[in-house]
Amino acid sequence: MDLRLVLFTLLALLQLFLILSSVEADNLSTRFLLTSNANTTGEKHFEDYCAMYDICGTRSDGKVVNCPYGSPAVKPDDLFSSKIQSLCPTITGNVCCTEAQFDTLRTQVQQAIPFLVGCPACLRNFLNIFCELTCSPNQSLFINVTSVDNVDGNLTVGGIDYLITDVYGEGLYESCKEVKFGTMNSRALQFIGAGAQNFKDWFAFIGRKAVPRGLGSPYAITFRSSATESSGMKPMNVSTYSCGDISLGCSCGDCPSSSVCSISSSTTTNKKDSCSVKVGTLIVKCVDLILAVLYIILICVFLGWGLYHRIRERKPTYRTKSVSTVISDGALYTRNREKDENLPMQIHMMEDAQENRNKVQLSAVQGYMANFYRKYGLYVARHPIMVLAASVVIVLLLCVGLIQFKVETRPEKLWVGPGSKAAQEKQFFDTHLAPFYRIEQLILATVPDRVNSTSPRIVSEDNIRFLFEIQKKVDAIRANYSGSMVSLQDICMKPLDKDCATQSVLQYFKMDPKNFDDYGGVEHLNYCFEHYSSADQCMSAFKAPLDPSTVLGGFSGNDYSGASAFVVTYPVNNAVDNEGNGTRKAVAWEKTFIQLVKDELLPMVQSRNLTLAFSSESSVEEELKRESTADAITILVSYLVMFAYISLTLGDTLHPSFFYISSKVLLGLSGVILVMLSVLGSVGFFSVLGVKSTLIIMEVIPFLVLAVGVDNMCILVHAVKRQPLELPLEGRVSNALIEVGPSITLASVSEVLAFAVGSFISMPAIRVFSMFAALAVLLDFLLQVTAFVALIVLDSLRAEDKRVDCFPCIKVRADPDIGIGQRKPGLLTRYMKEVHAPILSIWGVKIVVIAIFVGFTFASIALSTRVEPGLEQEIVLPRDSYLQGYFSNVSEYLRIGPPLYFVVKNYNYSSESPQTNQLCSISRCNSDSLLNEIAKAALVPDTSYIAKPAASWLDDFLVWVSPEAFGCCRKFTNGSYCPPDDQPPCCAPGDSSCDSVGTCKDCTTCFRHSDLQNDRPSTTQFREKLPWFLSSLPSADCAKGGHGAYTSSVELKGYNNSIIPASSFRTYHTPLNKQIDYVNSMRAAREFSSRVSDSLKIEIFPYSVFYMFFEQYLHIWKTALVNLAIAIGAVFIVCLVITGSLWSSSIILLILAMVVVDLMGVMTILNIQLNALSVVNLVMSVGIAVEFCVHMTHSFTVASGDRDQRAKEALSTMGASVFSGITLTKLVGVIVLCFSRTEVFVIYYFRMYLSLVLLGFLHGLVFLPVVLSIFGPPSRCSITEQGENRSSTSSQQ
Repeated sequence: MDLRLVLFTLLALLQLFLILSSVEADNLSTRFLLTSNANTTGEKHFEDYCAMYDICGTRSDGKVVNCPYGSPAVKPDDLFSSKIQSLCPTITGNVCCTEAQFDTLRTQVQQAIPFLVGCPACLRNFLNIFCELTCSPNQSLFINVTSVDNVDGNLTVGGIDYLITDVYGEGLYESCKEVKFGTMNSRALQFIGAGAQNFKDWFAFIGRKAVPRGLGSPYAITFRSSATESSGMKPMNVSTYSCGDISLGCSCGDCPSSSVCSISSSTTTNKKDSCSVKVGTLIVKCVDLILAVLYIILICVFLGWGLYHRIRERKPTYRTKSVSTVISDGALYTRNREKDENLPMQIHMMEDAQENRNKVQLSAVQGYMANFYRKYGLYVARHPIMVLAASVVIVLLLCVGLIQFKVETRPEKLWVGPGSKAAQEKQFFDTHLAPFYRIEQLILATVPDRVNSTSPRIVSEDNIRFLFEIQKKVDAIRANYSGSMVSLQDICMKPLDKDCATQSVLQYFKMDPKNFDDYGGVEHLNYCFEHYSSADQCMSAFKAPLDPSTVLGGFSGNDYSGASAFVVTYPVNNAVDNEGNGTRKAVAWEKTFIQLVKDELLPMVQSRNLTLAFSSESSVEEELKRESTADAITILVSYLVMFAYISLTLGDTLHPSFFYISSKVLLGLSGVILVMLSVLGSVGFFSVLGVKSTLIIMEVIPFLVLAVGVDNMCILVHAVKRQPLELPLEGRVSNALIEVGPSITLASVSEVLAFAVGSFISMPAIRVFSMFAALAVLLDFLLQVTAFVALIVLDSLRAEDKRVDCFPCIKVRADPDIGIGQRKPGLLTRYMKEVHAPILSIWGVKIVVIAIFVGFTFASIALSTRVEPGLEQEIVLPRDSYLQGYFSNVSEYLRIGPPLYFVVKNYNYSSESPQTNQLCSISRCNSDSLLNEIAKAALVPDTSYIAKPAASWLDDFLVWVSPEAFGCCRKFTNGSYCPPDDQPPCCAPGDSSCDSVGTCKDCTTCFRHSDLQNDRPSTTQFREKLPWFLSSLPSADCAKGGHGAYTSSVELKGYNNSIIPASSFRTYHTPLNKQIDYVNSMRAAREFSSRVSDSLKIEIFPYSVFYMFFEQYLHIWKTALVNLAIAIGAVFIVCLVITGSLWSSSIILLILAMVVVDLMGVMTILNIQLNALSVVNLVMSVGIAVEFCVHMTHSFTVASGDRDQRAKEALSTMGASVFSGITLTKLVGVIVLCFSRTEVFVIYYFRMYLSLVLLGFLHGLVFLPVVLSIFGPPSRCSITEQGENRSSTSSQQ
């Protein structure tokens, strides 16, 4: 930031233009008074003649004015001539200025030199205007005095015409228009030309006559490009220098048009245009076209294959062979099914034991598991209380770890991994330079007119006075921290250690309401919007110019007066250690600040029909904490709904006479309690290990585990209910576990692995979530097969003993013919058997199903390429959070992007090292230097996301020590630092005229050209003068002082060994409105830094405050694909090991892949972004989708008959359980989440989970049966008839 820089710049500039010559004749009798009414015959315009000569007066504001008299040019002495040549090399021979005039000229131009010295061509052209005006021997040829004033009784020049060619004016402007003033990341013309857009505007600014103590020249200068022939005048037209002139060495940042500065293809990161093909009038992406063609080919092949097989089936020989095969291998199977088609294969084996026997040939692992579950089922049925107590005790022991339970809420600890490159770079920046300041912000805006789609202007007298009222209340805040009162003055950032650097439109009034009327109110404000960089009265209270775009919003172009919002920003000092006292004081103040806005400011604003958005640095963290309770009711209702559904679905068909016995409310409640215990056990276990929990764990994992656990509960209860009542209870439990135990184990292990894969994600919040979820699902599975099976046994004993559900101590009498013994097929079972399965067995339906599902998968592949990375901040906050409106206003009103720093590590400034010229961007710097490359990148902001050239402490330091900037680096005769003349001790404190006093008159410039090596300081000179520069205050006499602007840009610790450990160069990103903009800007900055680092062999990295949170999105696709591949691969291996069937495992793998791809396609349709949450959901979808596949596939493989018969059998026996126990249980719980107050629940849990459940259902109960009926694996069921020494195996292909 520039402190006193602009405060004095304008004042000095105005004086600079006042150095006009006076004209004194050799004889008083020949003196001519030239006034605006003089006759042309009385004017003399010829060579070697002056239009003005000498100084005839001083205005009340100290500006000197010249004599309006003509005089022949004077020959200077040799010493005076050499002085003139040093500043004005085009002036030779006679001159039209006195030594006093020249000394004034020299003193005044020193204020402009620091702005332009980086581009010698511009500086030379600029100085020539005033050199020719002041000292040219041919002054009268292009200067004509048009009016005179009376100053202290003396006639002085009141106005002149200055004839100058348009060619010169154009050349001057072209050489200077891109010259930057690095300290402010702005153009020098903002300060010495009021932002002129062409040379005529610049000349108008230079020639404007100033009111007393106002902005402008002491007399009017009218620039003209031509004169009448009769006048004898001709325009000044000395040669101009192009900034591209290599001999004058302008930098690429100051002269982009230079031939050595052309933008190469490697200058910035180009946007990668995706491949596209034009088809008629449509432009189609290549990937879309390829997928469409591939889909058509596959469908044609499939239809051809299907038609071929249908024709073969209709041939008599094929049909005869097929029938004989079915009779030999399936006749007995059909006869057995006629007995009770609702019972599974295990029941048939028992019922037909005397006639024939079915034998399922399981894999080795499945056989071991079946044998284990057979024995285990018998044991649990005989000792239910022991098993229940033991399992619950173990989990309760894990829950003891909850005494060490802690929750992590700090965003940087939740979303940034410890090995993050961005985190390491932030740590380096904070420790070696300075932590990025904390931001507290208010956005006061007018209410938009929805009818006309416009917003009223905010800039009015009432609104500005109201803003002063708001500021007064903010200044009055006193926050209590450990007994001490903290105010804004105690914590705010103060560049000059005095005034807060508050960014507010009130700074144009020095933050003082008394100045509002004194300065001219709204008119002064509008004036400052155009002259903020050059007007003294527009200077901020902290002595720096204030860009209107940083304090206004809702304007277009440069129409600042049309703004619809005031943006007030309070930069607050930050600390490296967020636990430090400084940060705690800031947090205490921030909480009081937010409370003040809510309690007092909002009602005030609303009463004036305005809007107010607000935020503090700690707001996001505080709102995330509040989010933990925002959806408590929603989550509780979700649990209650699932509990009610569980109780309903676990029970038998409702009947008024015995529902109180057949209901399973107590069993359902017990199951829910087991789910909670598994979650608490997981949290307790990791708490003992010192792993902090997160809010997402407490909100989501119970729901997920409940959804997963309910499936097993329903499947287990339904399996027991399917067993024949003739068997004893222990036989029924044992057979049920044999029937569903292997598939439950397979599904649960797959889910655990799928969750565990998430622990490989580097983001802490997601890694911890995955670890907790994996253990919770594992514990839930173990409790299901232990405690819940024991509870099933106890509940069955209760029902058999005619005891009332929920009140088992009450025993009632019931009709033995009804109730417990009935096993009527349910509605879902009948639907699956009589409607769903027959429809899917139709060949035409199969073709349609295959075509639709494969087509949607191909479409999803194309759609998935359009999923954007990111996570909108509004989504993770409660819907009623005040930050929702704030983020919306930020996107709508802010016109500047986040600060961007390019950090250089271990910069070697020694004379032997080339690194100085590899970094700087002034004269003699390399054309491919870092700062030149940044300037080039700023020319293509659409791809580089860099808005401006960088503010360079190195450039300003090199200018500061250069002999041309003779008002900057100065030393006393004893060699110590001498400040500029307008600063103490050279300027007496309180002396408004700031005349030099004392020994400052003896100060000399630090160096002469002969002292430097190629205009660069030596190693010793660099080492000695750098601290001087960083402690030098910017002022009118030297705007390049580094204090304030670069105080934290250079680390001086250890710099004495010719190495600066860390330094930074500040610029800005372009406005970033979308998450993808943040991601792309970070990627572009890193690619840019990497390229420049490799080219210069210097370690450089970019840093912006948001990088740490967005780094994850640079590689989010890779993270997602790797984790999905691991999850699906792990499930495939588990399936292969347990089933021993590559065929079955491959089909499961296919279904899982299709579900995941389809879910990614749905993400695009629902505008769901790719981030850590969606990656976890995708990985989790693998585990959940397994349940829809495994049970159906297992049932299909153990059934007998041909593929169609086995697919129908699987749907009849397992379809209802999958639909009611898996689909509906998840569905009822998910639907409740749509009422969540937090958008993240609605998008990432309601929408994604609902999509997952529907996709899982459709693939598991529609697509999978069709695939199995066509491509299914051989049956593992063998049918052996008694009395015959043969065994027939149903293995239809």
